Amino acid sequence: MDRQTVKERLSDLAEMTERALDRYIPERECLQKNVILAARHSLTAGGKRLRPALVMEFCRVCGGDEQTALPVACAIEMMHTFSLIHDDLPCMDNDDMRRGKPSCHKAFGEANALLAGDALAILPAQIIAQAGLKGTIPQGAALKIIALLGEQAGIYGMIGGQVIDTENEGKRLPENVILEMYRMKTGALLEFCCRAGVIAAGGGAELQLAAGTYAKKLGLAFQIIDDILDITADEKLLGKPVGSDAQSGKFTYAAAVGLDRARAQAAQLTEEAVRALEAFGDREFLTGLTELLLERKY
Repeated sequence: MDRQTVKERLSDLAEMTERALDRYIPERECLQKNVILAARHSLTAGGKRLRPALVMEFCRVCGGDEQTALPVACAIEMMHTFSLIHDDLPCMDNDDMRRGKPSCHKAFGEANALLAGDALAILPAQIIAQAGLKGTIPQGAALKIIALLGEQAGIYGMIGGQVIDTENEGKRLPENVILEMYRMKTGALLEFCCRAGVIAAGGGAELQLAAGTYAKKLGLAFQIIDDILDITADEKLLGKPVGSDAQSGKFTYAAAVGLDRARAQAAQLTEEAVRALEAFGDREFLTGLTELLLERKY
């Protein structure tokens, strides 16, 4: 599949996600509307919508329907957005900009940003459970997906990775520790997306294992490219200041091994991720997307 077709397909999946997200958290007049507006501020700030696309596409290649996976796709975008809101807070990275807009705490204040992030962390389980109760997803699958979300987002996944990151600011870490942090902080939610898509479609253990292997490789490559872009990107495209990792005392993989070796490692991981897709039929979009992410500029 050529690059333009991949981009168009990704854009179509992003539009599906954005329409559904708007329905899940609509603007409304109520006493707590500021926290709704704060959540929407970050949730509707754009981005690649990579995670929802992976959920829906893995469901499709396993014989399911995109609409079946859409609640799960929205749930993971909420969880991801919660992590971004909290990452930007003064007690964490203290970032003023996110995706070219003021970060949530800059736009709505620290308290509302904290609570908006909390809300977006709680809603995903509700949305997936409701999909099971309505029969959109088989109830057994919904339970498995909720359990997987807790595993991949919690202390042994995304949050655990964030703790390792926060506690080691300013420290020169060994490569293996950096990569383990990346596996948890970035890779865990991507692993959820791929495995949850398979589960939503009724795929078995072998396909779930292949999806997990793919996601682990993709997650590491994705974060290494992020490191490189923090040094080399066009600030307007990146949507936040270039060099923010070094400025905030983060010791990244690119800083540890240098840009050339980091690029080579990202390319190797991308090749390994593509090989893991051989377990799936009709994988042209996923293959093209994986290769496109290696070449991204933001």
